[in-house]
Amino acid sequence: MSQWIGTANQQYAPYAMEELRRLLEGAGFTQLAPGEVFLMNSPLGREETLQTIHRNEPIFLRHVQPVDRTIEIEGNASDLERLSDMVRHAVLTFEYKRTAVHVRRTSKTAFVYSAADTKAVLDAVLEEIDAEPVVQDPEVIIAIYAADKELYIGFGTPRDMLSDWPGGSVRFQREEGQISRAKFKLLEAERTFGLQYAKHQQALDIGAAPGGWTSLLLERGLRVTAVDPAELHPSLFAYPTLTYLKSNASDAKLKDDTYDLLVCDMSWSPMQMCRLILDLESALKKGATAIITVKLMHRKPLQTIRDVVSRLSTEFVLQKAKQLFHNREEITLHLTKK
Repeated sequence: MSQWIGTANQQYAPYAMEELRRLLEGAGFTQLAPGEVFLMNSPLGREETLQTIHRNEPIFLRHVQPVDRTIEIEGNASDLERLSDMVRHAVLTFEYKRTAVHVRRTSKTAFVYSAADTKAVLDAVLEEIDAEPVVQDPEVIIAIYAADKELYIGFGTPRDMLSDWPGGSVRFQREEGQISRAKFKLLEAERTFGLQYAKHQQALDIGAAPGGWTSLLLERGLRVTAVDPAELHPSLFAYPTLTYLKSNASDAKLKDDTYDLLVCDMSWSPMQMCRLILDLESALKKGATAIITVKLMHRKPLQTIRDVVSRLSTEFVLQKAKQLFHNREEITLHLTKK
């Protein structure tokens, strides 16, 4: 038996729990923050549970943390004292390691300390025991979830928790002149899927306007063909590596075997998107990478995803499907061209 805190995007926790039920027969669930955070009791031990999750990573599970300790909240300084003692007693887990402290809270928690104050106290304790408190690139994470009346604490690596961000809430800094927040989705996809866009040469951006994804790829040094009947942001035309086809993608004339990267973030129905991508697949090189968002417009998102993957499987191999933090009513697919 083992216990876990799971997190999904707002309103998608029921789907994450459904996926986990299929993986872990006999698992039980309690909602902690409706639609987003839940407590899971797994019938398997910690390592077996982790192996099962990593083998078939759920699409809608954004973050998971083990529950190694539970502290009843008293609502005063003793809560921080007990957290500090807990870290001291686990010295062998953190000694000489880059260690991050992640603190999340429910809105009604009796825990009175902010995430910043809690982290400051525990960072001082980590320094006492010869650990290195860090924010980025930790080797180990202390994850604390402050529920209404209890603190749930877990230790693990970023891989164990599916993310090195608190709750999987990936944050990027908005840049001056940034065309759209959609750029964050493509940045997060690069991190999540272990990609390096700069290794590609020719990219095809379908439904590109206003150009958030195109701008990132141009910045990375790619030659980009952007296809959309709507206008691109004027700043993009400063790049000589941009080709703009002002037309519907279905009417675009593209050379066969040209592109080694396809990106598509259109607000079309899933099946329309599939038809369009398959009509354009001849323009892609064998082994080309595709990053595609799938809009979840129906009440059965898991079935929608299965249908889309099945439809695209004639020409593409699915590498991973994930609802990213920056996805809303959608998921992101990472595929390669057969």
